[in-house]
Amino acid sequence: MRLIARRPAVEPATITGPVKADRRTRRLASRLRPGDIALIDHTDLDRVSAEALVAANVAAVLNAKPTISGRYPNLGPELLVARGVPLVDHLGEDVFQHLREGMTARVDGDAVLVDGVVVARGVRQDAERVATAMAAARQGITVSLETFAANTVEYLRQERDLLLDGVGLPAIRTRIEGRHCLVVVRGYDYRTDLDALRPYLRQFRPVLIGVDGGADALLEAGHRPDLIVGDMEAISDAAMRCGAELVVHVYPDGRGSGLARANRLNLPAVTFTAAASSEDLALLLADGKGAAVIVGVGTHATLAEFLDQGRDGMASTFLTRLRLGGKLVDAKGVGRLQQPGPSTSSVALLVATALTGMAAAVLASTVGRPWLDELARRWEELMVGLQGLFQ
Repeated sequence: MRLIARRPAVEPATITGPVKADRRTRRLASRLRPGDIALIDHTDLDRVSAEALVAANVAAVLNAKPTISGRYPNLGPELLVARGVPLVDHLGEDVFQHLREGMTARVDGDAVLVDGVVVARGVRQDAERVATAMAAARQGITVSLETFAANTVEYLRQERDLLLDGVGLPAIRTRIEGRHCLVVVRGYDYRTDLDALRPYLRQFRPVLIGVDGGADALLEAGHRPDLIVGDMEAISDAAMRCGAELVVHVYPDGRGSGLARANRLNLPAVTFTAAASSEDLALLLADGKGAAVIVGVGTHATLAEFLDQGRDGMASTFLTRLRLGGKLVDAKGVGRLQQPGPSTSSVALLVATALTGMAAAVLASTVGRPWLDELARRWEELMVGLQGLFQ
């Protein structure tokens, strides 16, 4: 589907606003307010991160890194430009020294100013620049595929026991054996998918697993998660306190501050140590604990989505999907197959309409007259008998 720009092609406007800065784009998105200028450090901005920035109604996006490196056709810059969000990238690492949280900055063309002084200069992206860069990136996709394949082999070597035998799964209280599980990631089209799954949720009552911000997505849709899996960075305190069981993702090198955050909130949690992404750990946990069916919301299903993430961790997603096989179902497929049955009121109306039609046909027919006379006589006998009983 072709994206249509919200604003006409005019000279870049000057934008002024408070700076919010973070090297983790999705973590920053949870703190942004309308009118903020977002400062990120994100090579090959993916579509999900761009959607989070657009949803926050930022005034502009500043990127220390190239938003399109040319390794593969990432989808984020095209979305920002189409939605009319000013984007200046290639600003360099030093921009984080000159622009700090809370400062008021002005974006004028490709320059960033503080108190009237230019502190950084980059490349102001527009639709034409993005289209040209995307075309060039499509030519180089073969290299990305080779890297993807190499990362997949390396991940299989590291996490063979987890993938093949389920070694390292944490002990949890939530009962999953034999039940359906719904794993929600705040990713591609998650709001639309959750809305389409309402009949499925009512019918099967699956175990609800939120992956980091996916827990907030469930709460926004009116559902309380049973289990939350992730590094607990892109998730609200309210979601962590909602009563769900917490499984904190810790990387093999010890990275992960989620357990410390859970302790600060005085919440019990168990850890899950692995090199995979949090999304994959949630899927492997559901599978390893005996889920009958696993439905994924916002998860990565296509090659374009894998590459759009631009992370080595996408190799774990590929292998995890091979491990789960037919047990894993994409939410879009469930939404299309799940047809809600007729409501009770609809059935009652249909029956009443049919009976009315039958009665009208009998009354209009000479054949039906003796039958109606006999029915009336029997009714009178019944009423007389009832009156005698009570007297």
